[in-house]
Parts: sequence; C-alpha cells; structure tokens
Amino acid sequence: MSTVHYDFFPSPIGTLTVAADQAGVRHILFAQNRYDATGRARWVHNPGAALVRQAREQLLDYLHGGRRHFDLPLAPVGTPFQREVWHTLAQIPFGQTWSYAQLAQAVGRPAASRAVGAANGRNPLPIVLPCHRVIGANGALTGFGGGLPTKQALLQLEGWSPRQAARADDLFADVPAAGSQ
Repeated sequence: MSTVHYDFFPSPIGTLTVAADQAGVRHILFAQNRYDATGRARWVHNPGAALVRQAREQLLDYLHGGRRHFDLPLAPVGTPFQREVWHTLAQIPFGQTWSYAQLAQAVGRPAASRAVGAANGRNPLPIVLPCHRVIGANGALTGFGGGLPTKQALLQLEGWSPRQAARADDLFADVPAAGSQ
C-alpha cells in the first residue's frame, strides 16, 4: 500500500482535510469527520504533495464561486455498487438536485433508493462527487456528512433555493384556491 499524503486547511465551510496517494484523491473530510492520522504509518502530513495541493486549490476555487467542475484523479475505495453510485453523482449538474429515487433510477436500480442513500452517505469525496446535490423526494434537505447547514450553503453557492426543490403540488400552496376570494 502506498503512502497517503494529506493536509487540512480552512475554508468558507470550515476546516477540510484532503488525502491523496499515487492513485488519486482518496478522501475529503469535514472538520467534524477529520481523519486522525496519529499512529497511521501510511498517512503523512504533506501539504506540498502535488495532488493534495491541486485538490486544495480546486476546492477553494469552487467554494469561492470560481469553479463548477473538478479536474482531479479520484481513487475512492468502496464496493462496486458504491463506486457506481459515486460515479453517477458526478453526473448531477452544478446547481441542480436529484432525489434519491432519481439517483437510483440513474444507477439502473429504481427500487434501491435506500441502498443508494447508504452509498451516498459513505461517499469519501464529498463536494467533488457532489452528494450534497441529492435531496429528499419532497425537496427536503436530508443527511450530509458536513451537516445540513453546510449542505444548504453548498447548494446556495450553486444557485439553488429551497423553492426549486419543492414538489409540484407545493409550488402553488400560497395561491388562493379558485372562488375563495
């Protein structure tokens, strides 16, 4: 197994940790999920490692509104199903959201919304593989490793608003019914 280089750095959404090895970026962690490398011989704090530096620069560029897509070699470790879900996450366009059911459909497993949700929750590369763009079928923000306020901030950075995610029957909730005036 190769050495994993990592760095942690401040960002507009809190401290982020990026870890990469020769295969690609392995992890992006939020402050509350920060990897404890103490006693981990394979993890070496190396902010100057080329891929760690490149990932940090692209993440900060995105978080400051200057980037919509990432151009990084990725090497997430997971089951074949998880990797398929994570690959599909990258297809959700910037500024748009999908429900878990839509993601399950895109993966070719329309009855597997819960399994897709579990894979989404284990995404080791949040932001780059945009699990924050997956919301509940009713438009509600649901679980996110960085916390729901961070999920909302990321979506708003992309121009999303809760109104966009509302179900069709909720869109006109404030409009008086015909004949009620």
